[in-house]
Amino acid sequence: MTMIDVSEKTNVLREATASGTIQLKPQTVKLVQEEKIAKGNPIYTAKIAAILATKKTSDLIPLCHPLPLTNAEIYIKVLNETTIKVVATVKTRAQTGVEMEALTAVTVALLTIWDMTKQYEKDQDGQYPSTIIQNIQVIRKYKQV
Repeated sequence: MTMIDVSEKTNVLREATASGTIQLKPQTVKLVQEEKIAKGNPIYTAKIAAILATKKTSDLIPLCHPLPLTNAEIYIKVLNETTIKVVATVKTRAQTGVEMEALTAVTVALLTIWDMTKQYEKDQDGQYPSTIIQNIQVIRKYKQV
């Protein structure tokens, strides 16, 4: 087992954008919009969690290179009465790309939203039949040539 050898690659500007969504009950999304979630503002907290996650990606994914990140932008938007979307764009000037960092940011942001809203999502059996994280994907990758 080995990391991919990027020794011969030059440092260039690299950028990746990933996105994903979380589906919640309509009443939960309304509480998010009205900033009435007991744990605090899940959108604000998820943005901070996502940025922190980008910096920890190589600690979480075993063969991922640690990268000097130059920027991380996190956008979170309520799409409709049941869906919140997260978009993360991460930049570096390095020998390899930042797709994993962008995907990690999106995933951690979505998990943070779930954690902060789970008390409203549970059914009478303590399950989460309406809560779904989905469509996590890289939507754009850029490498300066």
